[in-house]
Amino acid sequence: MPHFQLPHCNLYYTIDDHTDPWTSPETVLFVHGFTETTEAWRAWVPHFSRRHRVLRIDQRGFGRSGGIPSGYTLTTQRFIEDLAEVIRQVAQGPVHIVGGKSGGISVMMLAATRPDLVKTVTAVCSPVTPPAAEGWIEEMERDGVRSWAKRTQRTRMGSQMPEAGIEWWTDLMGETALSTVRAYLTWVSGIDIREDIKRIQCPTLVIGTDTSWRGRAVFESWQRTIRKSELAILKLDGYHAAASAPDVTARITRAFIDKHSA
Repeated sequence: MPHFQLPHCNLYYTIDDHTDPWTSPETVLFVHGFTETTEAWRAWVPHFSRRHRVLRIDQRGFGRSGGIPSGYTLTTQRFIEDLAEVIRQVAQGPVHIVGGKSGGISVMMLAATRPDLVKTVTAVCSPVTPPAAEGWIEEMERDGVRSWAKRTQRTRMGSQMPEAGIEWWTDLMGETALSTVRAYLTWVSGIDIREDIKRIQCPTLVIGTDTSWRGRAVFESWQRTIRKSELAILKLDGYHAAASAPDVTARITRAFIDKHSA
């Protein structure tokens, strides 16, 4: 399994590349959100890997990258540096980058601070201020991460996700280490990148849904502050469009990237 060494982390990545071997495809880097792994993007891969080199990572603390060491503090700068190293060491050049949910925080911050590494940004249902996560750490410590994932899953995925899908996502998310949960939620509870994203200069796509969790007005309020940005609001009743409508969101994202490809 491919890994490379970062401070306090042996980061896992995977590449899907079904392009013609005589071509030089651009790389699209996918960054998952809270309690997820590279598997969160599995339905997106067929939409991209014929035209692009698809690079997925297990973020620090998740999946095969291993749990956060006890006492380790996560920071936005740490996530930015992780992504910069992935791009330098694996992609070996600037990439199109896609972030799902809270994965979009680091993706947008990378674009704002390291424009030399980013061609385009797509943020799918991402927050720019702390999500409503009060009591989550206590619940997961008491009942387990899987129990929390199961309880919150229908709100996340919406009414159209079948029960088998709810169980699959619950199993995936439930594997996250408690040490990672504590460190990640402590970090994300203090984020506010509304001023930072105004510095993004590359073409940016914001995909959202209009729900009580995070509605159209919330996405519009910060998307319009990014100069070269556009907004796509999907008619879904969950807030994780990348998971509940992967084909729709992947097609929208691919069209956007293709429009801005070399």
